[in-house]
Amino acid sequence: MKVLKFDKYVAAGNDFLLFDGRDNLGVDYNDLALRVCNRHFGIGSDGIMVCENSSIADVRMLYYNSDGSQGEMCGNGIRSFTKYIYDHGIVKKKSISIETLAGIQYIDLETDEHNMASEIRVTMGRPVFQGDEIPVNIHKEKVLEEIINVDNRDYKFSALLVGVPHVVIFVDRIEDVDINDVGKKIENHKLFPKKTNVNFVEIIDPNTINIYTWERGAGRTLGCGTGSCASVVVGNLLNKLDSKVLVNTEGGNLKVELKDGYEIIMIGNATHVARGEYLFPNE
Repeated sequence: MKVLKFDKYVAAGNDFLLFDGRDNLGVDYNDLALRVCNRHFGIGSDGIMVCENSSIADVRMLYYNSDGSQGEMCGNGIRSFTKYIYDHGIVKKKSISIETLAGIQYIDLETDEHNMASEIRVTMGRPVFQGDEIPVNIHKEKVLEEIINVDNRDYKFSALLVGVPHVVIFVDRIEDVDINDVGKKIENHKLFPKKTNVNFVEIIDPNTINIYTWERGAGRTLGCGTGSCASVVVGNLLNKLDSKVLVNTEGGNLKVELKDGYEIIMIGNATHVARGEYLFPNE
């Protein structure tokens, strides 16, 4: 039996388990994610992150979804990861670089009166709009307001890559959306060769939105940082939203700002809720 120490964090409704893998945990991370993320037979979370050493940034973040698949990036996750590495003294500075499969992410943070990470600003880079690179089987420079049919109903969607692939669908009343059914079907639709995250968005005003998210590899989650960013980008492109938007997810809120060239800044916090030991079985 291998004993693995973990910390649990929540950011805008997404919960994550964090592990320090700088000295090699000695386990298969896909298997670890499947086991610990299970809410009945494990600890329970939307995904796991492992901190590793990096030769090109301050640290490296590995992210795995609850189904065991590896993800390139996670917006709410990287805020949790940032708080974890700062509060644990792994990286003790307020401007941090983190290596991910989606590239190096740059973070600036503020601290509270106890010198713990509070507000976290993540420079998310620029989105990718080219259909072949998202990827989506629509070969256009920008995949905006296309039609997808699910159960004989047409939905107008836009697609883009913000570290991971996203679909954004604007609706009049978000409460009318069966996100569990429609989200899963769009995630696995033939239009998306690597599957996709799905975001249903209700506009309150040009600076405020509500959002429901179905995450690729995790299912319905109470929040999604990259999905929030993707939704603001699309809304701005379609002249529905301004460049500074408050995003209300089911589990909390965060802020998204767009700079020149659609460089995305995501601003929010994360909360440390638990720490403990997981007994990984030897099989």
